[in-house]
Amino acid sequence: MKLSEKLAETLIKRYPNPNDYPYKSWSYSQGFMLWGMEALWRKTGEKKYYDYIMSYAETHVDSDGKLLKFDGSSMDDMMSGAVIVWAYTQTNAQKFRIACDTIRKSYNDYPRNPDGGFWHNRKLKGQMWVDGVFMGQMFLTKYGYYIADKEYCFDEAALQLKVIYDRCNKDGLIIHAYSEDRQASWADKTTGLSPEVWSEGLGWYALILPQVLELMPADHRDRERLVRQYKEMLDSLKKHQSPANGLWFQVVDKDKEPDNWNDTSGSAMFAYSIQKAVELGIVKKDEFGPVVKKAWQGLVTKAKINDEGLLDIYDACDGVCVKKDYETYINYPRSVNAKEAVAAFLWAGGVCE
Repeated sequence: MKLSEKLAETLIKRYPNPNDYPYKSWSYSQGFMLWGMEALWRKTGEKKYYDYIMSYAETHVDSDGKLLKFDGSSMDDMMSGAVIVWAYTQTNAQKFRIACDTIRKSYNDYPRNPDGGFWHNRKLKGQMWVDGVFMGQMFLTKYGYYIADKEYCFDEAALQLKVIYDRCNKDGLIIHAYSEDRQASWADKTTGLSPEVWSEGLGWYALILPQVLELMPADHRDRERLVRQYKEMLDSLKKHQSPANGLWFQVVDKDKEPDNWNDTSGSAMFAYSIQKAVELGIVKKDEFGPVVKKAWQGLVTKAKINDEGLLDIYDACDGVCVKKDYETYINYPRSVNAKEAVAAFLWAGGVCE
């Protein structure tokens, strides 16, 4: 059995009801994990994966199309909407279409900075996090591609990816967050930027680029620009990959610091992104194929079967928000089976094995 299949089996055993996957029943973590399950379903055709994903959609949309527990208060709140889009594509059920339309409408009055960048949360005035670029665009591009508003959805997705790049670019990598008014506790008073290129934060950006480009119209005016951003990130990731084990560090561009450490979550996200770039023809296989191979070999060492026969994922942090300095990022407690790392490993396994 492949590791990705073993991990999916483990998830279904640990959480027979996907609502129980941490940290609450409707949030980005369910959408992230279940979208990894969706890729595995497409790859294997195993109905147990389909049933698991559909069970989540059914429990969150009532017969009239009302979304249960969705309030549109943050970009995190949008992510699981991608699962509802999937459910609509599989069933053509009107209730799922109504639910998707509800999420889509929540973008209409969602607060933005002057450059158009969405706030991470309606209450976090002026704060744009790279996490939110992933969460928001995972739903929006799938809604645009499969349901309606295609022009708006892809224009909006391109805008968000351009804004986060223009604000937070550091040699092709993306700094975790930006504060428009410089008032966030972590923000530089001159630039508004948070201090570091956090592995998992950059990982969200690495994941969403291929997700968008795979569906974006070939003639979209911003496609070439997004491909360039993607290539610049991949070139930098290649440079910062650990020669010792193929993984990347918690603070990606400070890989020479002795107290830095290899983060499984971000590393899995990068492995996925690089492999997808190869598949999409954005980079050459002979150059980046070995990068993926080495990364996957490193990731395999972070997955271990426990005494109960379940697969555990090691060496990642759980639920990290924007931090004030390098020391806080690298000293954040590591845990076994951090929810983001588990889902990221599932995504990576789906394309790397």
